[in-house]
Amino acid sequence: MTALNVGIVTKEWPPAIYGGAGVHVLQLTQALRTIKDVHVDVHCFGGKRDDAFGYSLPAGFADANPAVQALAIDLEMATHLGHVDVVHSHTWYANMAGHIASLQHGIPHIVSAHSLEPLRPWKSDQLGGGYKISSWAEKTSFEAAAAIIAVSDGMRADVLAAYPSVDPAKVVTIRNGVDTEKFAPNHDSSVPQSFGINGPYAIFVGRITRQKGLAHLLRAWKDVPAEYGLVLAAGSPDEEGIGNEVAALIADLQRTRSNVWWIKEMLPHEQLTAMLTAADLFICPSIYEPLGIVNLEAMGCETAVLGSRVGGIPEVVADKETGELVDYNGEAASFEKALTESITRLMAQPELLKKYGAAGRARARKLFGWDTVAALTVDLYRRVIA
Repeated sequence: MTALNVGIVTKEWPPAIYGGAGVHVLQLTQALRTIKDVHVDVHCFGGKRDDAFGYSLPAGFADANPAVQALAIDLEMATHLGHVDVVHSHTWYANMAGHIASLQHGIPHIVSAHSLEPLRPWKSDQLGGGYKISSWAEKTSFEAAAAIIAVSDGMRADVLAAYPSVDPAKVVTIRNGVDTEKFAPNHDSSVPQSFGINGPYAIFVGRITRQKGLAHLLRAWKDVPAEYGLVLAAGSPDEEGIGNEVAALIADLQRTRSNVWWIKEMLPHEQLTAMLTAADLFICPSIYEPLGIVNLEAMGCETAVLGSRVGGIPEVVADKETGELVDYNGEAASFEKALTESITRLMAQPELLKKYGAAGRARARKLFGWDTVAALTVDLYRRVIA
């Protein structure tokens, strides 16, 4: 088979990975590199790397809007992609690098849709006027791309609704994966003990951003019985407003409860899997979630999941089999009430949670392996360059 040279374009690459898209890029790249006749170069933000082509912000843009800074890096990236057969970009930060490389070098550009700017209006709080730029970058690159990979069927529907001029035939669902060798039960009880954690607890893991629904969970937790603990592995607020809101809600809970723990720093992998394994319940209260790799990671650790019924979460969490789902219709009070009721009921049934956890790991291993994701992705690469 003809050798294939792939250029992966991304903002996130180790050690600067802070979200699900970055996890996806790293693990997809690792899986692609195991396939014969496939060569992958990674082009990323953040300066020089030993294992990737890293790009720093060009001189003169230090005071520019973050969206303008991203475009400046994209322009430099695009000039170094002339040698690849296909360029594959991830998130709006890097989409323009792929789009311009495609125009400049005559190579097909594939976009992975991890999220959509039109469905995240709160990003204007983070980017200001740059939100219009990020929205333009995404729309332009999506409409011109040779193919768009949606990480769930829910995301595919969202892409077609947000960008009606996109040909449905070029939007392909290839779901995220999880490494169930890395995300496996880890019964190291010393890890939760090192944080002073004891007793039954539920856990949230994620960035502090409006789409993750953490504020809804914190308000819902006020009415959860005090015997149940809550661990929040949450940091990197998107912007000051949501950061302050979450901090105030956590402080309010901690005034009356000694079993609410906030871990602000990103946990090393072994500590994260130990915390997930020891938890009775993993909670994903997102109000927008294209797929939700964190749910797969919890399932890999044999932890039951309570998730919101949005985006791709129902494609990961099998309701009443690997966990349960809570409806979200945009109305905060009803969502929070449903969260409270579901958490209270589930935490009182540890044997049911163990059953959900075991079924979750089996589902993750069967349906969400990275080898399958990589094979489907390479097949798409070869189709667009044929």
